[in-house]
Parts: sequence; structure tokens; C-alpha cells
Amino acid sequence: MSDKPTTLYEAVGGADALRRLSNTFYEAVLADPLLAPVFADFTPTHVERVAVWLAEVFEGPTRFTDELGGHQALLDAHLGLHITEEQRLRWMELMSDAVAKELPDDELLRRRVVEYFDWGTKIARDVSADPPGTDLGEPGPTPRWSWDGLR
Repeated sequence: MSDKPTTLYEAVGGADALRRLSNTFYEAVLADPLLAPVFADFTPTHVERVAVWLAEVFEGPTRFTDELGGHQALLDAHLGLHITEEQRLRWMELMSDAVAKELPDDELLRRRVVEYFDWGTKIARDVSADPPGTDLGEPGPTPRWSWDGLR
């Protein structure tokens, strides 16, 4: 029998760990000359919203869907941001640093979490090219990311 937690949410340390991850990451983002302009409308509530999103993605509580508009709201928030590949790669670099600092020292766990971010940032980059108000169609439920990747 394995002692490995069933979900990535449990393995990262739950909501508190995801808040720390989000906070550490956004401290770096807001100080970064390449990324700070993308987050010109940043508010402290963004840190909590991201933590709630990640909790749901990593198979924890479904608060993002239940209270914050779900997958559609997340995609809509990226419309019109015009994220470049250079910005996406810098985002990945800063998030990888935050993962190394804030998440448990487990190579597989960290790799799975970073794989999710790589997958998700490519979608965010693509969606960000469309203007605000674009009808993206129904994106389906919030994606779930497990030890085996996208479910």
C-alpha cells in the first residue's frame, strides 16, 4: 500500500500551501518588468482566487466553480491580455521558482504541478489574443490535474 496522497491537492499541502505558492509567485511577478504590465489590474484578492482555482484543478474543493464562475470565468479573465510567448516563459520560470520554494520536496509532485502550469499557460496565452467579450463557447468543466496529468 502506498503512502502517497491520493490527490495533488493533498500532496501539495492543501489550501494553505496553495495560498503560499500564489503569494510567493505574485510577489515575484509584480516586481518583474516583463510581467508586471500584464497584471496592471492586480488586486490582493487575485492571490486567493488563484489558490482556489488551483485547489479545484488539483482535485480539492470545487469553490472556483461553485462561487467564482468556473472555467468560463477563468478564460474570460485572460481575454485581451495579449500574453506573449516570452511572457509565458518568464511566468513559467517564476512559478517554477515558487514551486521549488513553497511545495514539498517531492520531484514527481513538483513535476506534475509544473506540467499543469505549462499546459495552462499555453491556453491562457492563446485565449489572451482575443479581445474582451469574445464568446469562447462553452469550455466545459474546470479541468482536473492528477498524478497522471489531465483527467
